[in-house]
Amino acid sequence: MTNLLLKISDCYKDPRSSALCIVTNVSGSTPGKAGAKMIVYSDGSIEGTVGGGSIEKTVIADALNVIKSQTPLFKEYNLKTDLSMICGGALGIYIEPISKPAKLFIFGAGHIGKYIAHYAPDMGFDTTLIDWREDIFEDPENIRYAQICKPYLEAIKDISFDDATYCVIVTPNHEMDEDVLAALGKRTSAYLGLIGSKRKIETLRKHFLQERILAEEELNRVDMPIGIKFNAITPAEIAVSIIAKLIDVKNTKA
Repeated sequence: MTNLLLKISDCYKDPRSSALCIVTNVSGSTPGKAGAKMIVYSDGSIEGTVGGGSIEKTVIADALNVIKSQTPLFKEYNLKTDLSMICGGALGIYIEPISKPAKLFIFGAGHIGKYIAHYAPDMGFDTTLIDWREDIFEDPENIRYAQICKPYLEAIKDISFDDATYCVIVTPNHEMDEDVLAALGKRTSAYLGLIGSKRKIETLRKHFLQERILAEEELNRVDMPIGIKFNAITPAEIAVSIIAKLIDVKNTKA
């Protein structure tokens, strides 16, 4: 069982979502014992066991619902009345989603990007700032976020995307913004946001649809113009509006 608990750290790196199932109590004759553990992945595969047979199939189905809702569940299973199992005992199982750390990738290390990178770690984001300009980065010893010095599209190839990935596009110019959005628009993510004026966004949407770069449903999931709307003027204030939206999405998912 200890080895299974160590597997939880691997779940954070796995592109699949997952949930941990623990038998908390048993009464009568049951195939699983108190303390038995099982990890259920979003594709239905498992590691460990809570007893096998009908009870395990039922727990897997319940765990898949927990993964979708991201809401923990405690449930009592009566093996005879609920599952028609001959052993006839009962057991309680706690199912908890394994929540991955929120990974934030910021494309563009200009003023706004740097402010976002400074604020985001305090808000629970594992933050990475990406830019190709070597002279724009800060001393890594004095910061709490990662820095990747690569062209944006090259960096994207190295990123493992999942439903705990947050992406912010604040590059130096419109063409780079569009290139990054085209590369990210079909990837799995919890959040994807693009900075820009309303006119810029309208022009971009029209271009992307006409050229079939992204479908309408893919564009609709992009937060653009990015952030929570208030009268933000300075780069720091704009960064706050973006961080506010990231927090809202993260806490709503939780």
